[in-house]
Amino acid sequence: MWRYLTEILPCVNRSVEGRTVNGVIDTPPPGHPTAFSRVTLSRIMTNQDVNLYGTVHGGVIMKFVDDAAGAAAARHCGFNAVTVAIDEITLMVPVKVGDLVHAKAQVNWTGKTSLEIGVTVLAERWNEADREPVNVATAYLVFVGVDAEGNPRAVPPVLPESPDDVRRFHEAEIRREHRLARRQAIDKHRADGA
Repeated sequence: MWRYLTEILPCVNRSVEGRTVNGVIDTPPPGHPTAFSRVTLSRIMTNQDVNLYGTVHGGVIMKFVDDAAGAAAARHCGFNAVTVAIDEITLMVPVKVGDLVHAKAQVNWTGKTSLEIGVTVLAERWNEADREPVNVATAYLVFVGVDAEGNPRAVPPVLPESPDDVRRFHEAEIRREHRLARRQAIDKHRADGA
């Protein structure tokens, strides 16, 4: 708990300080613990989800991931949040027709207007009900909170609770730094005329 109060909370507070918009301070709503955003969506895969190889199409899994992430973002924010980037998705094991698939999502990190959602996808094989679910995919998505006109708005800060939540928070900061550095490098490359 001491580490949370001395190291983590100051980082969270720095990442969500209010900003000024037209002379008015746009402060974020009160924060929520990580568990507040956790959601699990489940569905059985059917033959309508199959690709040419007889397994579930990766795009079906990607859509399912986005749906779960959107539910976690909406729960955390309490207002609209939209997908702005799929930072990373790894499809590790094929999903089969009949599998009961679960997408587990939670908010890992928040900034002023953006938030990262982590998603883990597990599959229960229909013909192997006595086995543990198989980890079939992981993903990290970036959402932005928006107002009724579609403009970015402040999001509530996430308050990591467990050591695992703190780890996810810091790893999300690393991914954000990499996204920004990549964008700057590409912009510089284009500006240099290459």
